[in-house]
Amino acid sequence: MKKRIIFITDGDLYALRVVEHAAKMIGGRCISQSWGNPTKKSGEELVEMIRKTPHDPVLVMFDDCGFKGEGPGEQAMRIIHKQEDFDVIGAVAVASKTHFAEWTKVHCSMDRYGELTEFGIDKSGLPDLETGRINGDTVYILDELNLPFVIGVGDIGKMAGFDSVEKGAPITLKAINLILERSGSHGKHKE
Repeated sequence: MKKRIIFITDGDLYALRVVEHAAKMIGGRCISQSWGNPTKKSGEELVEMIRKTPHDPVLVMFDDCGFKGEGPGEQAMRIIHKQEDFDVIGAVAVASKTHFAEWTKVHCSMDRYGELTEFGIDKSGLPDLETGRINGDTVYILDELNLPFVIGVGDIGKMAGFDSVEKGAPITLKAINLILERSGSHGKHKE
């Protein structure tokens, strides 16, 4: 059986705390060493870590720290996506104030109140003007990878405190559960 992977396009310390919490809540695993701003581990190193964990699904963080073009996070995503024994079921595409206007299409977005919207979302978790796309830092490659489900969210663990780990990271957790639901393999999180 292929290991289910969810990409998270944020890798700062706030994201690490939130993604680790979310992984526990769904009975999965966060590859904690994938955090970094920018991503420090190579795609090959992350592949080995994913293969070693007995848990499923696996949440992996990527961050290009504003790198123009394809940065280390996007390179690692490409390598993981190519693995025959992995099934990348979706991505949480995190909005940012990028200097290079990178963007990606999203199937939907979730605002900081946990409401789904057809519009993109900004860093603070508020709906944007564009329909079906968000601006972000490590998102450009998501269109190319043609993932089954991409959901846009504001800055993980922040969004004016609405997604803090102290509050249970409700926005990130809800977005991850939506990816699992859409893939037909909902996690163990109890509402």
